[in-house]
Amino acid sequence: MARAPQPLRVSAANFIRGFASWRVRAARDPVVVTHHGKDAHVLISLDDYRRLDGHDPDAPGHSLEVSQARLVESIRDAVILVDRQRRLVAINPAAADMLELSAAAVSGEPLELVVPRVTENPLYPHLLRLLDHRARFSGVIAALTRPRQWLHVDLVPVPIGGAIILRDVTASIDAAASSDRGQATMRALDADGTIGHARLSVREMIEAANDCLVAMVGSDAAAIRRVRFSALLANGHRHGFIDALESVFRSGEPACVASELITRGGGCVPVRLSIAELRGAHASEGAVVLVSRHGDA
Repeated sequence: MARAPQPLRVSAANFIRGFASWRVRAARDPVVVTHHGKDAHVLISLDDYRRLDGHDPDAPGHSLEVSQARLVESIRDAVILVDRQRRLVAINPAAADMLELSAAAVSGEPLELVVPRVTENPLYPHLLRLLDHRARFSGVIAALTRPRQWLHVDLVPVPIGGAIILRDVTASIDAAASSDRGQATMRALDADGTIGHARLSVREMIEAANDCLVAMVGSDAAAIRRVRFSALLANGHRHGFIDALESVFRSGEPACVASELITRGGGCVPVRLSIAELRGAHASEGAVVLVSRHGDA
């Protein structure tokens, strides 16, 4: 039967004198350092040490764990890991910023202590079901970490307990609410019936107009769509409107100018034009023009 090869041995004194040489040898095979003739220490490579500790850098599982950890650290969503006793196991940098806490300071702390309002939030019963029954949840919640904040939350079961993934959607919720208010305002103006309005592109083209404005011009909606708004005005007022519109796009501040609409029959209607920019998330999307008869202004 073949015998296992004996490891290299060196006395402590010789090891110290020839450390550079023994370090190179230890990268290939373990080196036993003796003291008074007895084995005292073993010098091995860093990779061998990690394998002994259960962290083989070449093992697929280890690479996957490292990749997953780095992915969680880098994503912009807040990720909070809790165990089945609702204690914080780990949080990523985005979660630390959202909670305004240090990740090291809250490790092992009860979630109810770190996020005091969580027990009063509709999210809490879903969190309990996640930890007790591995039930997933996805939805939008309000005011978990601060007032007037909206968060999209995903609850995902993991072996240690559960993962809480949070994304701040306050801006999109507020934008939707603002859009709803704007549409309600336009419907109220239409119900009044005395104020016309049009939505213009950034090139001043009419994209939509209400019935009141169409009636003022004496035309129909299809006929004036994709027509420059200034083409509806008397020649002497066109440049004034264009200058006001450019000022609105340049500064973002609304403007109001006196003008005259040309009717289909060739008449003139004195009007006041109120112009405001339609601002999208990244750029201007055009403008809205309110048209009121000058005598009504």
